[in-house]
Amino acid sequence: MNLDNYLDIAKSAALLAGEFLLKSQGEKLDILFNKGRDLKLKIDIDAERIIKEQLKLKSTYPILGEETGITEELEDFYWVVDPLDGTSNFLREIPICCVSIALMHKTKAILGVIYDFNHDDLYYGYQGSKAYVNNQEIRVSSLSQKNMSTLVTGIPAKTHYTDIEFQKMISNFQSWKKIRMIGSAAMAAVYVASGKAETYQEDGIFLWDVAAGAAIVKAAGGSISLKNLKTDFRVDAIFSNNNIN
Repeated sequence: MNLDNYLDIAKSAALLAGEFLLKSQGEKLDILFNKGRDLKLKIDIDAERIIKEQLKLKSTYPILGEETGITEELEDFYWVVDPLDGTSNFLREIPICCVSIALMHKTKAILGVIYDFNHDDLYYGYQGSKAYVNNQEIRVSSLSQKNMSTLVTGIPAKTHYTDIEFQKMISNFQSWKKIRMIGSAAMAAVYVASGKAETYQEDGIFLWDVAAGAAIVKAAGGSISLKNLKTDFRVDAIFSNNNIN
């Protein structure tokens, strides 16, 4: 298959959605759901509609979207879309959020596009290619020791956490030089891909949050792991620069 063609399709959709989201910043946003740690804005759905319309114009693959679910039964190849990763950041005008689009082959992300519209940075990569931001090649870092490296992570949006879960998290944190929680798994992935951090790790994250990032990190020379895929599309994700001990 011609992945260059599908890359152009995904880029076009991401740029259109990002432009729409950027123009909407600062306006009064309709909050559809805000309970516990979950937040949903109407603009998420609007942006996903823009992306899906673009993908359907030039592709026949099914689409799994965060907001609207599955358009039709998933086949071997399908799109995975997160129209606004970092919704809470967007609402609070914290400029760490993005559009994320991936092309999957079964459970493997083979192409990813992430548009950091706040900074007009378009990250992309696919199987067999290098990774880029705005046509400039990016690579993972060469650091190999945790005590010199940065871990980007997050806490899954569930209602209850056990003391054991937090104890394991804190124990892991102590091995690293720096820990960052930025509120966007997709942006965390491109930080690893571009050498700004060494590892992104999060359990129970949704596939649409990490699929595009997985393809980009892999293209940038990193290693990726997406395990324990659940029926609700949650996965355990680890992306690294391939050097960390």
